[in-house]
Amino acid sequence: MILKDNEFGEVVVRKNPFSKGIKFSISTDGRLSMSVPSHSSDFLIKRFLNRNRAIIREKLPVNDPKTQRARDAKKKLLQKRAKDYLPYRLEYYAKLYGYKYERCRLSHANTRWGSCSSNQTISLNIGLMNVPEVLRDYVILHELAHLNHMDHSNAFWAEVREHDPKYREHRRRLKMFSPGV
Repeated sequence: MILKDNEFGEVVVRKNPFSKGIKFSISTDGRLSMSVPSHSSDFLIKRFLNRNRAIIREKLPVNDPKTQRARDAKKKLLQKRAKDYLPYRLEYYAKLYGYKYERCRLSHANTRWGSCSSNQTISLNIGLMNVPEVLRDYVILHELAHLNHMDHSNAFWAEVREHDPKYREHRRRLKMFSPGV
């Protein structure tokens, strides 16, 4: 549930059946987040938020709602650019090197650039649009290699090296960027 607040902007409220009380944190996208017991009413959640404003301001670095809106707008733009680019680039390399995958999925995870599932779905982070093209290509080739090796074995890295001889340098350079949007 998303709660609109004049001071904190959008507050992410997660009802948790195991929670015994209300806890505040900052979610990975910078919004104020509340974990509440599943039986909590909207009225009680709002009252708790209002009564604890001073503590929240003091303890948590809450983003300005304007900053959140700017981040949301940037995310939408990246999503569009990624949708127009990444699936086609993935398809290009898959055809070039003879890989077969089931589908391409775009994500905006904060910790990973891509993944390949056992059902052959390749997920690519929209944050790849913020890195140089050669690093995007490295991630795509890395995930395609997982279609044949679902681990990071020597055989996996040999396959990555076959398609990207400078993969070590690209991997090192990629660490200078963050996948979070």
